Amino acid sequence: MAPLGTMLVLLSLVLGSAKIIPQAEARAFFVFGDSLVDNGNNNYLVTTARADTPPYGIDFPTHSPTGRFSNGYNLPDLIGQYYGLEATLPYLSPELSGDKLLHGANFASAGVGILNDTGVQFINIIGMYDQIAYFLQYQKRLSDQIGAENATKLVKESLVLITLGGNDFVNNYYLIPYSPRSQQFNLQDYCKYLISEYRKILQRLHEVGAERVIVTGTGPLGCVPAELAMRSSNGECADELQTAASLFNPQLAEMLTGLNKEIGSDVFVAANTNRAHMDFIANPQAFGFETAKIACCGQGPYNGIGLCTPFSNLCPNRGTYVFWDAFHPTERANRLIVQQMFNGSTFYMNPMNLSTIRILDP
Repeated sequence: MAPLGTMLVLLSLVLGSAKIIPQAEARAFFVFGDSLVDNGNNNYLVTTARADTPPYGIDFPTHSPTGRFSNGYNLPDLIGQYYGLEATLPYLSPELSGDKLLHGANFASAGVGILNDTGVQFINIIGMYDQIAYFLQYQKRLSDQIGAENATKLVKESLVLITLGGNDFVNNYYLIPYSPRSQQFNLQDYCKYLISEYRKILQRLHEVGAERVIVTGTGPLGCVPAELAMRSSNGECADELQTAASLFNPQLAEMLTGLNKEIGSDVFVAANTNRAHMDFIANPQAFGFETAKIACCGQGPYNGIGLCTPFSNLCPNRGTYVFWDAFHPTERANRLIVQQMFNGSTFYMNPMNLSTIRILDP
């Protein structure tokens, strides 16, 4: 039997290392992008792109607004829940410190796009290269807490989600008639330009440590209540915006395949959230929805005019609506999309779904 002194030394080493090793092995989740995935960063900014008033958050556990553009949980919340990850905080939240850093962070900001000029009308948002700069700042904070080697390992083994592209169309190219970008590019060339700029963002994200990145395409841009209200006479989706999505999304998937080939690893996974959303729109009743045209919260035709406010029309049965407000899905729609992300075929998740990733990256 070992001497008592030796046993105490060994015990102290085990207990001491236990403070670090679980931290280094914790699975972190990082989120980048726009309002579809922002969980409250814009609450800390002077901006008009915010969701910090009722009835936003009405079905969140606190029944109060959180900065999510949803009646409850949004896409990253649900991915984290299905994946068994700890909830991440907005990077700008003063609560993000200490052990909470080990769970990752959400850097997304409502209104942003691939291009720096997208969303300028919202006054103050966190552009994509600023989000990545915050990611580097986060890594420095994490390194100070658990050491550089453990911090590098945590980031390398993390799951990353990025959602971009929609605002580059609805809040830039199609924002106003004869917008500067629509004068500079025809639609086909604009999509190519967006893809080339998005590639640079993703390359940079990989350079700073991201090794497994879920990349969603745009949703059904011409079918959201805001566009139906402005462009539709009989509830049909707006053709030009649907064309934009049909051009952008396949090119994005092709670009991700090329990037993976260049890197020599399946770093980037294409999530065809547009297809999942179109399933609801084509046959909402098959998924238990009453409508895929009218927003739950809003005003005007299809409740698609303006913001969701305390004075807006509000549906009592949020679970039967595909859209929460003029642009964003309800929690239930997001939940069904996440189910496809976990279990869907390569038609929805290419080259693998999240269940496969969970096996490959335990």
